[in-house]
Formats: sequence, C-alpha cells, structure tokens
Amino acid sequence: MILCLGVFVFALQDWIIKAISDLYPVHQAIIIRCIVALPILLILVRLSGGFRDILSPQARWLALRGLILVVSYTSYYLAFPSMPLAQVIALWFTTPLFVVALAGPLLGERVGPERWIATIIGFVGVLIMVKPFSAAFDVAALLPIVSAVTYGTAQLMARRMGVTESAAVMSFHQNLMYFLVAGLVALWLGDGRFAGGDSGSLDFLLRPWIMPTTEHLLMLAACGPIAAAGMVLLTQAYRMAEANFVTSFEYTSIIWATLGGWYFWNEIPDIYTFVGAALIVGAGLYVLYGARKTTPVEIEPI
Repeated sequence: MILCLGVFVFALQDWIIKAISDLYPVHQAIIIRCIVALPILLILVRLSGGFRDILSPQARWLALRGLILVVSYTSYYLAFPSMPLAQVIALWFTTPLFVVALAGPLLGERVGPERWIATIIGFVGVLIMVKPFSAAFDVAALLPIVSAVTYGTAQLMARRMGVTESAAVMSFHQNLMYFLVAGLVALWLGDGRFAGGDSGSLDFLLRPWIMPTTEHLLMLAACGPIAAAGMVLLTQAYRMAEANFVTSFEYTSIIWATLGGWYFWNEIPDIYTFVGAALIVGAGLYVLYGARKTTPVEIEPI
C-alpha cells in the first residue's frame, strides 16, 4: 500500500511536467524544482548525519553520478511532448534489463542465463513498441531508452557508493548537478536563439524562458515536495518488506500513466504499446523477482 501510494505521488510529478511541456523549457522546470527541493534535502542531510557529510571524499564520483542522472532526467521528460505517457513509462521500465546488462562489466556481478533470456525478451518488447524499421518510427522513442540506460548506470554507481554515502548526500549532490547543468543550459539557450522546428521534444529543450503564471509556478514548485514525499514513501516500503516483492508494485505506475494520458490528453495506447509493454513488464518482473540466485535489482522513479 505504501509503495503504491509512493508510485502514485511520483505520477503526479509526471503529469505536471507533461502539462507544462508545451509552454516552458525543460531547464526552467528543473531549476524551479531544484530550488524548492534544496531546503528539503538539506534537512534530510542534517538528520542523516550532518552537513559535513556533503564534503565527501567521493565528491567527484557523486558529481559524475549527478551528471549521468541529469542526462537521464532530461531525456525522460523530453519524451513527454512527443509520445503518449504510458509508452514513455513502459520504455523507461527497461531499466532493470539494462542493469542486468551493465552489472557484469561495471560491478563484476555474475548474471545467470535466465536473466539474459528475460533481458532479450524485454528488448523484443522495446522493438515492438518503437517500430524502428517502419515509417511510424519517431526518434523521440529513443529518449526513454537513453533515460533507462543512464539511470541504470547511476543506480549501479549508487550500489558501490552506498556503503559509505547516505541516500540524502547522494540526493543532495544529484540536485546540485541538476541545478548547475540546467543553469548553464539556460544561460546558453534561455533566450530561445535556437527555438522553432517541428519536434516537440526539441522545442521543449530550446524554448525561451518566460515568466510562469502563478498557477504554473505553484505546479512546478510542487514537484520539489512531491519528489521528497515519494522518496520517503518508497524508502519506508523497502524497509518494511522484501525488496523484490515491493519493487514489482512499481509497475503500477503504468496504470497511472495510462489513466492520466487518457484523462488529460486523450491518449489511447495502441496494440503495439500493449504487447510491447507486456513483454517489458514481464521480463522486468522476472529479472526483479525470479532467478534469485543473482543479486536483486532495485529501481526508483526519477
């Protein structure tokens, strides 16, 4: 119940970002979110061990992980203007499959043949959804996959650094890199010098800054506490039950993405999305819940 509530809270953030994706640039949304999230993260750092922990000996690796997550976060939301929300979420749930593929070279973990078979099946689902060799193929469909690859890499880095670094410290550095990179992008692109074109995703990146309305500013600011609340709920869920069992309920986010896409934007998934999503979810659940001989893989929403 707690996990499902946390997933729903994160779905609210996705709905907000998609709602403003045809009005404001993505870097403006990220900066507002980071500013609001900063005091919340500082409180969490203080409670978890103190402000001195921010000056970690692994600061360079924390910064690198933050940069990787900037790519993941940005590519994930850049897909929103160009794709149905349910399809974005389903493609992003290839994360456990990429974690399996990367665990060997990055962590030296042994992955059994069952998980490799599940990974291949999941990628067949990806091909069905994105239809790479058809006229309907949209390059924007690669954005959630880029997000999944980079997020999986960052999670594997967290597995290594989690021995000495708290979740609060890692989240603080992650938020700091979001802010710095988004600020630099805003200085470069914020005047809209490259704006225009037919791609909704590119327009979301290159659109000039404008003063948000009070309603939109509150919506964007709400993403800070929404993310904090979702993090607390998911953390509590993982503390109370077996990780593999709890993680399987994160796939309920596809339900909220489908309902939100239908209710707010009249998005109805086609048969390819249903079939591809079923293969991805099935493979992901097997990777997470089956083949227990290997190290379990855990994911969190962005």
